[in-house]
Amino acid sequence: MVSAGATTPPPGLPGLEPGFSRIVAVPGVGVDSGAVREWHCLDTGPELARLGVPVVGTILAVHGNPTWSYLWRALVTQSVRAAERGDPAWRVVAVDQLDMGFSERTDEDRPLAQRVADLGAFTAALGLDAPVVTLGHDWGGVVSAGWAVDHPESLTGVMLLNTAVHHPEGVPIPAPLRLAGARGVLAASTVATTAFLDTTLALATPGVDAATRRAYRTPYGSAARRRAIGGFVADIPADRRHPSHSELERIAAGVAELEVPALLLWGPEDPIFSDRYLDDLLDRLPHADVHRFEGASHLVAEDRPYAEAVLAWLREHGDRLAAPGTTSPARPGPDADDSVFTPIWHGLEERRADDETAIVDMSPTRTGAIRRVSWRQLDDRVRRLAAGLSRIGVRKGDRVSLLVPPGPTLSAVVYACLRIGAVIVVADAGLGIRGLTRAVRGSWPDFIIGETLGLTAARALGWPGVRISAARLPKAASVALGVSCSLSDILATGTGQPLPEPPGPGDVAAILFTSGSTGPAKGVAYTHGQLAALRDVLADHFGVTQETGLVTGFAPFALLGPALGTRSVTPRMDVSSPRTLTATAVAAAVRESGAGIVFLSPAAVLNVVATVDALTAEDRAALAGVHTFLSTGAPISARLLESAAEIMPNATPHTPYGMTECLLVTDVTLDGVHDAAQAPDAGVCVGMPIGANRVLVSALDADGRATGTPTAEPGVLGEIVVSAPHLKDHYDRLWLTDRESARGTEGLDPFEPGARWHRTGDVGHLDEHGRLWVEGRMPHVLVTADGPLAPVGPEQEVERVEAVRRAAVVGVGPHGLRQAVAVVETIPPTKRPALAEPGLAAAVRESTRTPLVAVLAVPHLPTDIRHNSKIDRSRLSRWAEGILAGGRPTAP
Repeated sequence: MVSAGATTPPPGLPGLEPGFSRIVAVPGVGVDSGAVREWHCLDTGPELARLGVPVVGTILAVHGNPTWSYLWRALVTQSVRAAERGDPAWRVVAVDQLDMGFSERTDEDRPLAQRVADLGAFTAALGLDAPVVTLGHDWGGVVSAGWAVDHPESLTGVMLLNTAVHHPEGVPIPAPLRLAGARGVLAASTVATTAFLDTTLALATPGVDAATRRAYRTPYGSAARRRAIGGFVADIPADRRHPSHSELERIAAGVAELEVPALLLWGPEDPIFSDRYLDDLLDRLPHADVHRFEGASHLVAEDRPYAEAVLAWLREHGDRLAAPGTTSPARPGPDADDSVFTPIWHGLEERRADDETAIVDMSPTRTGAIRRVSWRQLDDRVRRLAAGLSRIGVRKGDRVSLLVPPGPTLSAVVYACLRIGAVIVVADAGLGIRGLTRAVRGSWPDFIIGETLGLTAARALGWPGVRISAARLPKAASVALGVSCSLSDILATGTGQPLPEPPGPGDVAAILFTSGSTGPAKGVAYTHGQLAALRDVLADHFGVTQETGLVTGFAPFALLGPALGTRSVTPRMDVSSPRTLTATAVAAAVRESGAGIVFLSPAAVLNVVATVDALTAEDRAALAGVHTFLSTGAPISARLLESAAEIMPNATPHTPYGMTECLLVTDVTLDGVHDAAQAPDAGVCVGMPIGANRVLVSALDADGRATGTPTAEPGVLGEIVVSAPHLKDHYDRLWLTDRESARGTEGLDPFEPGARWHRTGDVGHLDEHGRLWVEGRMPHVLVTADGPLAPVGPEQEVERVEAVRRAAVVGVGPHGLRQAVAVVETIPPTKRPALAEPGLAAAVRESTRTPLVAVLAVPHLPTDIRHNSKIDRSRLSRWAEGILAGGRPTAP
């Protein structure tokens, strides 16, 4: 092949403005020493100069293989538009690496070290100086990281999309790369044909359009112009024998020393650069902001609005990025005062010499006996497990995924992990296998502790982490499941061994997953200080003492007994399906534990009430000893709360409001519900804020967006915004989501400048007494011609119809002109989905002030798996539109 000079791209490529293209002559280095090479790049500098705006710094963007600078076209265009609007102006320089895109074809082999040197020569020729923020994708990420390591005097920030700077020893490189690089396949798949290029372009979800695919192919129209595509694949250092291995190791070590602000944007469906590589980058850049775009793949720049994310991050970190030599501060811990911190395991330590019962295990045993664990036994097991886990290499900050049902074993493992500072990852089976897989892989645990069923799923579905079995397994089963040891082995290892230094209040303690009822489940990170604050607000508000006792049929609270220093029991049930809990199981749990407080989820309450006829006189006597009953996790009707109160006649029924991000926000008793029933307000009254908690509302605008400044003014319909000492620290690896959840809350409380606030995604209002009324979720608001309409108020009106068991009000039609449709479960249940019979439809329409264009009847409304009570209105809306458009009446 003969060297071919650089050219500019042809006009007409979608999204690419020709005016940004330029050719730069660069004195060569390494294999190019003595030559001058021509680079094509996209450069916004001249346009910013024409606009006369001061430039705060440069983004050096480097594409991977087999793309070119076209990958960064959205950032190029949007960064200039942002400067025109008055935002800080960042110059974008997006290169075509030599032999790629429209840069010169040199006919030279360019291993990794040469490409890093090439980029350094390019920036020197361009006179690029501080401040510089690098941006890279795929192998452009490695090359840009190499430049970052080599230019500390100019570097102020690092941004990376799916890439890797290290590959673990003994682990094969990803299958697509192994196949492309195989002998006899490499040249055919990467150079002689466009197979590798076409496969890469297919790694986008839902896919790039034909015109964009043609644009990516444009510089690679012949085998001669594709030579470097094969060269990049051949240069992947699969092991330490590869010539580029040492350079990759150098870059990886250098990245771990970087202290500048960092942003990682990731497509988790990438079959090449999976979450394994994201986890490695976070080990090296623990201060990085990271966002996983759920569902996105390798070409995350095509899949998701990465440019908006980049520009938002630049605005947020502007001062540090504009000043060379400024390091990124460590992420602050919100509860960093050790002097007032009582750790979550304090209640257990206080009773470590106590032979009274700590946990009652109601799960069936071979002998039929009920298992009781004393405080002394539990503390001993926790200490030995903690020491053993530390001895096998579990360190502070390591993530441990727990696939063990509630009971003594889970409690012991949880407190052992917390004691040594390991981060417990709790993704319950209620998420379903797909949701559980997404959660486990998204959190990328270092260890998995599970029973056989969970470990089997981990093996079959490729979940990460060293596997530890809850019970000792036969050798063959351990090998088949990839188990390294059992909890028995860890107990033996930890016997008589010292414990490491405990974590502090600002250290992350746990990642809990949301129910996924309005989208993929999100990991919610809590610090030790925040878990301690949750324990304290629960104890103070409900008067929990050592003698109280808890029955917990609601998974999030099943582990709080030891923290509160009171005995606890999970009733016999399938915790992944709350509807399996019966009244007799609750009575048995209360009888065996003498518990004074019962926690249940709404779905569990429903079945407990439905099975009340099976209670014996002895059961009823035990339930009469309960003094406090709580149903939490989702709204519950007054009628259902009254039915539960009849089962526990001496208990005060409560229905607290909260979410995974802040488990207890407000509380209301049954008497409070009855008082609220006399008010004209729409929605479900969830009472007043608990303790130091605060609640405000951000008003909806005419387009249904929560744009109003959060306020306590009565009667304002909007998004509910909350603050509490036990509010979550952040969403795990969801920087954009975390940022949105705190939007517009800066400086809300002049008396508490450090107060943290969270947009809940719930819609509602405050009344004149300060009570909170929940009226639905933000995604379920109908934007009609008359303005936003929250669904819960109309649903409550419809549910007053005698023949209606439960109702959902959803929208059909275009945004801004949505029409309301009622979808109802009937009494008795209808056999198949259909238009409601005329009499019922008329009664439903007459019951509500909201005009309804249709009334549909279904056997069951679709709900989330965990609570079996949160109605999926988005799904119902799509289903209703299909039915009313003449579609086949299938189940929603």
